[in-house]
Amino acid sequence: MLLDAIAGWFSHDLAIDLGTANTLVYSKGKGLVCSEPSVVAVMEEKQGRGQKVLAVGHEAKEMLGRTPGSIEAIRPIKDGVIADFEITEAMLRYFIHRAHNRRTLARPRIVICVPPCITSVEKRAVRESALSAGAREVFLIEEPMAAAIGAGLDVTAPTGNMVVDIGGGTTDVAVISLSGIVTSRSIRTGGDKMDEAIINYTKRKYNMLIGERTAEQVKMTIGTASTDSKTTTMEIKGRDLVAGIPKVVVTTSEEVREALVEPIHAIVETVHLTLEKTPPELAADIVDRGIMLVGGGSLLRDLDHLLRQETKLPILRSEDPYTAVVHGAGRALDNISLLREVALA
Repeated sequence: MLLDAIAGWFSHDLAIDLGTANTLVYSKGKGLVCSEPSVVAVMEEKQGRGQKVLAVGHEAKEMLGRTPGSIEAIRPIKDGVIADFEITEAMLRYFIHRAHNRRTLARPRIVICVPPCITSVEKRAVRESALSAGAREVFLIEEPMAAAIGAGLDVTAPTGNMVVDIGGGTTDVAVISLSGIVTSRSIRTGGDKMDEAIINYTKRKYNMLIGERTAEQVKMTIGTASTDSKTTTMEIKGRDLVAGIPKVVVTTSEEVREALVEPIHAIVETVHLTLEKTPPELAADIVDRGIMLVGGGSLLRDLDHLLRQETKLPILRSEDPYTAVVHGAGRALDNISLLREVALA
């Protein structure tokens, strides 16, 4: 206990947005110190001694879909929750050391952002992973709450704020008032499902198989949510499913929009269902204040225009949707009374 307190003096408290696609780390007093993919490359040790971590983050993501039999690139977070406990612990330990410049004596207080649909078992898994990785104390904050704080909304006021957080694994829609979530819905649809939809569409239309990284590139380069967008084209490379040889095709933004119809419809539907459950006084506030879009998935071209057409409400995008969640958790970390107010019990 005394050793933890001493180590705490030498540690920077951290806020971690443990995402399905990317992990972002905010260090108290320093700001955003790390933004890397949530990927870990492991190698099976000889004589069944378990697994050895080879790389984490960008280096491991480069290995996705390109590894020999002895090496595996794993994404330990699935749909916003921990799928592989040991690998998540190794990944968290790497990020904690990275934030402390590889210093070994580090026992920071950590705030971790979790989706609202998380179960008590999943909460315990996140907490225990962080404690095993070297945390002194762990606080959990729901992602929409952290996103609202990061987007500059006053979450403690008795007014309604609606946040749509489109991440890699989940889309969380929540109405926030008086430091709490009044109503929320969470679906396991996000950037990953969009990538999957592009892979399936390419398979159906061109008889060609493409990888996750190629699908993500297509989505970010020419992906769009609206029929009014200007048509652009892009060359994509993959493997011909009939001949079995590498193949190149040219796809258009119109085709990508067609591929993304299903995941985008699921997001719009979730926004509608949350608005239906919102108390009338808070619904009146949302008419005035609009809906705040955050998360990497919200950067899809013209998604805000589509939501505006579907809901007839003002749609705002936070200044930096990609980092809004981790910055919100960081602000809560800087204001300990706010943190205790908004953290999960």
